[in-house]
Amino acid sequence: MLAIRLCTLVATFATIAACGGAPAKKTERQELTPREIVERYKPAIVRIENNMGANVGIGTGFIVTPEGRIATNLHVIAGSGVLKVKLSNEESYPVKRIIAVDANRDLALIEIDPPTKLPTVPLGDSDAVVPGDAVIAIGNPMRLDFTVSDGLISSVRPVDEDIILQISAPISQGSSGGPLFNSFGEVIGVATAISAEGQNLNFGVPINYLRPLLANEGSESVEEFAKRFSRPPPPRFIKTGKGTIIERQVPKHESSVAKACSKDDLLKVFNGINRAIELGAPLYNDGDHEACFAIYMQTAAHFEKDDKMCKGLRDAFGVGLLKADTKADFTEKAWIMRDTFDGLLDLIIRLARESES
Repeated sequence: MLAIRLCTLVATFATIAACGGAPAKKTERQELTPREIVERYKPAIVRIENNMGANVGIGTGFIVTPEGRIATNLHVIAGSGVLKVKLSNEESYPVKRIIAVDANRDLALIEIDPPTKLPTVPLGDSDAVVPGDAVIAIGNPMRLDFTVSDGLISSVRPVDEDIILQISAPISQGSSGGPLFNSFGEVIGVATAISAEGQNLNFGVPINYLRPLLANEGSESVEEFAKRFSRPPPPRFIKTGKGTIIERQVPKHESSVAKACSKDDLLKVFNGINRAIELGAPLYNDGDHEACFAIYMQTAAHFEKDDKMCKGLRDAFGVGLLKADTKADFTEKAWIMRDTFDGLLDLIIRLARESES
């Protein structure tokens, strides 16, 4: 059960530009061929390595400031305190700071300290994107650095109050976090792959959602960030076999939720949830969503009714069960319970790491 989840600062950036002295001469935008886009902007596209012990996750990012700020997906960098960026010239640098993240939209802004200024990509206006527009994706699929694919904007989909860009250009594992260029060589989205019943759909997070992160003046260390995001967040969106898109809503619990919980409580819940997922996920993947939900529901109900279990965990299970009860479709019910489980697993893992530090 794998899957993934407008505010712009145009006036602010216009004001900043106006303070730079004489107004710059206006130049007409010129369309570029895919080859010209690659030749011009490949130096600003990076490979990101996330060292998670025995495993090294690979993703893509793109440089947005000459000083070394890089945009990517949050799930590319989460789960580790050791991150490295490899430039197109083969130079590698450790990530020094996490500038900002948008967990709801799977976006992150990180920073390295290069000895010289770096090339950057120009950012476009994702509000101007329409279906049928050309799109170029550059990433690092399956460890093949700087692979190029082209396609079209298939759809501009509203999801709740947000917009996602569905594209026909393939986005494979390792390309997440890479730039999506329009025909003018401007980045209009950040590539993200989501799961759809075992097949990948290709989506982009509109670049205008990144602009508030660029304005952030604070930062945190990679180590501090790793404590907050102890593992990659689940993808925000999933496409069901019926063709509908479900938005995942994994709760982010505060540590205080488990204030009265013993280690034994936490261990029981951790093992019980993992056992339920081991049994239920294969059933879901085989198409039996009702049986999957039944297993998840029974596990949640068992803990919710356990008077010996601490109140915080019982209440969290209860909220999930009530929410699932409002849906008639077993696919939605199963994902609501999985969101409940993943939120509690994240809480327990964070508490365990805090106790070790």
